[in-house]
Amino acid sequence: MSMDKNGPEDVQIPEENTNIEKPAEEKEEKPKFLKQEKTDKPYWYVVYTYSGYENKVMDNLLKTVENHNLHDTIMDVKVPMEESVEVKNGKKRHVSRKMFPGYVMVKMFLTDESWYVVRNTRGVTGFVGPSSKPIPLSDAEVRSMGIENVRISLDVEVGNNVIVTSGPLESFVGVVEEVNTERQKVRVLVSMFGRDTSVELDFVQVKRI
Repeated sequence: MSMDKNGPEDVQIPEENTNIEKPAEEKEEKPKFLKQEKTDKPYWYVVYTYSGYENKVMDNLLKTVENHNLHDTIMDVKVPMEESVEVKNGKKRHVSRKMFPGYVMVKMFLTDESWYVVRNTRGVTGFVGPSSKPIPLSDAEVRSMGIENVRISLDVEVGNNVIVTSGPLESFVGVVEEVNTERQKVRVLVSMFGRDTSVELDFVQVKRI
């Protein structure tokens, strides 16, 4: 799933009323394709928000979860941040910035109720996905964004042939030398510049062939 780090179109909304519920005329019908039954596990979904409204959406949604006891359906809400160091007038300062302006991440079981609660939170303009159908992030996407420490199971063992699927060595083929489940790393022997070289890769960077 691709997201623009510049965020959705820059649209401002009034600040006076911060109620969770939108006016009745703005509310969106529940999509017919959703079911009441929970999925096998909660997934992370991405929602669009108005510019500069990410933290308010997160706070309002968390309050709704608390007030209506929805902890078993909506597990977490996050606005991913990244830390950087700026140097100004010879002085260093640490700065926090939103990784994806205009987006909020929600971990939940997708049901009619959870969709309706999130979609009708003030400041939310929709879910990321075709025709308003929410598409969950993959474990690899969640891990790469730093939203959550997701443990990935890898169906390879020492001696298996694998292909590198991302990074500088993408498309290289090699043999697995070591699998470190704790660190989520795998060591692979690949042929580079006419000789075998041992490289360490993340689980998400290799695929068994």
